[in-house]
Amino acid sequence: MKHEINRHEILEKVTPLIENTAMRFGFVPVEIEFVKENHRWFLRIYLYSRERDITLDDCENVTRSLSDFLDELIPVKYYLEVSSPGLERKFKSEKEFLIFKGRRISVKLKQPLEGEEEKIFKGEILDYDTNEGLKLFRFDDGQELLIPRSNIQSAKLYMD
Repeated sequence: MKHEINRHEILEKVTPLIENTAMRFGFVPVEIEFVKENHRWFLRIYLYSRERDITLDDCENVTRSLSDFLDELIPVKYYLEVSSPGLERKFKSEKEFLIFKGRRISVKLKQPLEGEEEKIFKGEILDYDTNEGLKLFRFDDGQELLIPRSNIQSAKLYMD
C-alpha cells in the first residue's frame, strides 16, 4: 500500500523542533525544506550564525541532536542534510533580509530606481521592513538606497 505524504504537514511538525535545536547551538535555520527527488525524500536544513561560520562539526552535532526525534515525526524513509546556506546564497524568503542584516548582497530590481539606470546593486543590508522595503548601503558611491519590496526581483549574498 502506497503511503501518501503531506510534506507541508511534516514541515509544520518538524519546524519547531528544528528551530529550538538550532537555537540551543546558537544558530538560525535560514531554510527548512522537505522534498522528494528521484523517488527519495530529503529533509534539508540550512543553518546560519551571526557570530561565526558554520563548521562540519556544527552540522554533525545538530544532525545527531535531531535525528531520533525526527524519525518519530516523519513516517517515511528520508535523508537528513544539514549545512550552511553557502557564500552566495540566493534569498528565498523576505526574512533572510533580516537574518543577513549587515552582510553584503547583490540585489536585482524589476525596474530601475528613479534617477538610476542600473537594475543591479551591490551593497550592505542596513535594514529591512515589509512595508518600507530594503535599506541598502551601496558600495560604488556610498549612498543609502531605499528599495521598495515590490521592486526586488531577486537578491543573493555577495562575496568580493
